[in-house]
Amino acid sequence: MQKIILLIASALGAVAVMLGAFGAHSFKSILEANGTLETFNTAVKYHFFHTLAMILVALLMDRYASKLLEYSAISMLAGIILFSGSLYILALSGVTKWGAVAPFGGLAFIIGWVMLFAGVYRNS
Repeated sequence: MQKIILLIASALGAVAVMLGAFGAHSFKSILEANGTLETFNTAVKYHFFHTLAMILVALLMDRYASKLLEYSAISMLAGIILFSGSLYILALSGVTKWGAVAPFGGLAFIIGWVMLFAGVYRNS
C-alpha cells in the first residue's frame, strides 16, 4: 500500500503543479472574469499541501505499522478530490453550488490528520 500511496501522491503533485500553472496563465482570464482566481489558488494550495502530507504518511508507514496510516492517506486523497476538485470546478465554471461539496472535503482532510495522529500515537 505504501508504494501505491507514493505513486498516487506523485501523480497528484504533478497535477497540482500543472493546475497551478494553468491557473496563473491559461485560465487566468476565465478566473478573473468569474472573480474566482482566489478560490482556484486555494484549491491548488490545499491540493499540494495534502499531496505532500500523503507522501509523509506513506514514508511513516515504514516506522509505524498501522492501518490508520492507510486510512489517513485515503482520507487525504478524498479531501483533495472533494475539496480541491469542487473548488476547481466552481472557479472554472462559476457554478457556486459546487461550493457545497467543499466542506465534505475539508472534513476528509481533518479525518486524515486525526488518523495520522492516532496511527502514530498507537504505535509509539
